[in-house]
Amino acid sequence: MSDELPATGRLAAVDFGTVRIGLAVCDPQRSLASPYENYTRRGPAKDKQYFQQFADEERIVGFVVGLPVFSSGDESGASQAAREFGRWLTEVTGRPVRYFDERYTSAQAEQLLGDAGYTRKQRKKRLDMLAAQIILTSYLESTSGGQATPLED
Repeated sequence: MSDELPATGRLAAVDFGTVRIGLAVCDPQRSLASPYENYTRRGPAKDKQYFQQFADEERIVGFVVGLPVFSSGDESGASQAAREFGRWLTEVTGRPVRYFDERYTSAQAEQLLGDAGYTRKQRKKRLDMLAAQIILTSYLESTSGGQATPLED
């Protein structure tokens, strides 16, 4: 399957974690990204069911998986885990996956939530899905304005 995302339709962004996964979605015209939810992993079978249902019900045409890289741009062990998850996501949903640099997205999300006056507990509940929204917004801006390119598989 090609890793090229369709030119139109809803995309979902993934802020990958081994315990919790933040999700964000955009509208079919790709003009606005919104936080969707945080998914707490429940094991391979339940994770598969969740992501298949999510992709079908939300009419997702492709995924943007945040790729954690060092400040230098070099990949880390976490990058490889995110790539493995992306390959798995393509297998279970049949949707293509692109990877996108997620440097500093969690820090940005933490700052935004702190500035909004959320308590530590409230921030924890929202952090990953807000980071996913930042990833998706950055991806959408990069593909429409030519600022940065998505990372290759």
